[in-house]
Amino acid sequence: MKNLQKIIVLIITISFLSCNSNVDKKKSVENNKSELQKYEIVFSDLKEHLAKENGKLWNHQLYGPILLVDEKNQIIIANEPDSNKVLSKNGKVFTGSLPKEMLVAETTINWNGKLWAMVPLPLPKNHNEQLSILTHELYHRIQSKVGLSILQQKKCDHLDKLDGRIYLKLELEALKMALRSNDENTQTRHIKNALLFRAYRHQLFPNAKENENSMELNEGIAEYTGTILSNWDDEGLRNHYIQAIDTLYENKTFVWSFAYRTTPIYGYYINKKNNDWNKEINNKTDLTDYITTQFNVQIPVNLKETIEKNKNEYYYRDIYDFEIERERKQKELLAKLEIKFQSNPTLTLPFISMNIRFSPGNIIPFKNIGTVYQNIRITDKWGSLTAEDALVGKMWKKAIVSEPTEISDTIIKGNGWELELNEDWKLEKIGDNYTLEKK
Repeated sequence: MKNLQKIIVLIITISFLSCNSNVDKKKSVENNKSELQKYEIVFSDLKEHLAKENGKLWNHQLYGPILLVDEKNQIIIANEPDSNKVLSKNGKVFTGSLPKEMLVAETTINWNGKLWAMVPLPLPKNHNEQLSILTHELYHRIQSKVGLSILQQKKCDHLDKLDGRIYLKLELEALKMALRSNDENTQTRHIKNALLFRAYRHQLFPNAKENENSMELNEGIAEYTGTILSNWDDEGLRNHYIQAIDTLYENKTFVWSFAYRTTPIYGYYINKKNNDWNKEINNKTDLTDYITTQFNVQIPVNLKETIEKNKNEYYYRDIYDFEIERERKQKELLAKLEIKFQSNPTLTLPFISMNIRFSPGNIIPFKNIGTVYQNIRITDKWGSLTAEDALVGKMWKKAIVSEPTEISDTIIKGNGWELELNEDWKLEKIGDNYTLEKK
């Protein structure tokens, strides 16, 4: 009788688990369907919004192929099929997987016969921010067709220097003052002062103007496109720009990310006078000169004296105190990085056909050797590297991480990094250091 009871209990338990399993599967299917329907709405809403815009901003339709990708599992949700029929139709969207060797990032990629705008998931919850980020990447798809082919972006290492950061912040604070004002004369005065701070920064650092221009023509104009077409009302858009500047201050560096804040704001004000201004620029345009002309700003001969009179209006003392302390901490950090990447043993990974993903707000110019990228992922012929930080050489020919501490045929680990090594590559020790070689 006891054995019979055990059997009955077991049957009931199995039956119960089976029911639960079926319920879980049903819930999973329903959740997936609900999730996909959410993206159907995202795509249809974006398409309708850009159809109303009708390509007026660039004389070119912006809507096109989009890949939304979950970087945790490489799952794709697309708005249309690929040419090679890898993606499967699932309701009104198309789903599949991005190959492991392809990195997930906000970018454009040629994949399976189409040029796609790629955006990592999750999307921003705010509807306007969704429109902005998607339109930003869609612009990159067509920018070569509107006379602004993607330029080689020159790193603005001077924006990690004390004075570079101070005078960028003063420029941004002046722009915030303009955004907070409803008086046109007051706005113009603050914009003029912003441009004077910019002019002085360019005087302090050779090549600063040229290097900043490459970033602003590429990412700055893309961000202008995204924000100006994001369906905010005027007050909402100005508040967005102010919040974006405040968010920038939370970044460890401004070297790559400054252009996302400066160009859209100048463009917003120029657009009020001339909504075709963006069609007047091309790859050869010096945006600083163009913007300065648009606001009839004359750079005074005694520029330093002029900004000395103006800077206290824009919280100069607070900025200076913060940046002096940040400079002290930065020197300590650079000293540690010097030990890590130059004094201690390291592993060098050669670049052959490299793909790289990093956070533009977390990079550190390192002496005259290269740049330390934090939270970086690199794929290449030898496999894939995920690292808390890695030193990438100035000429983009190699990456360096600390020495390996755990070594197997396919997985190599070090302090804060892991390398998945392809089968036809091996780890080679040369003296105290390591490199990768093809078998």
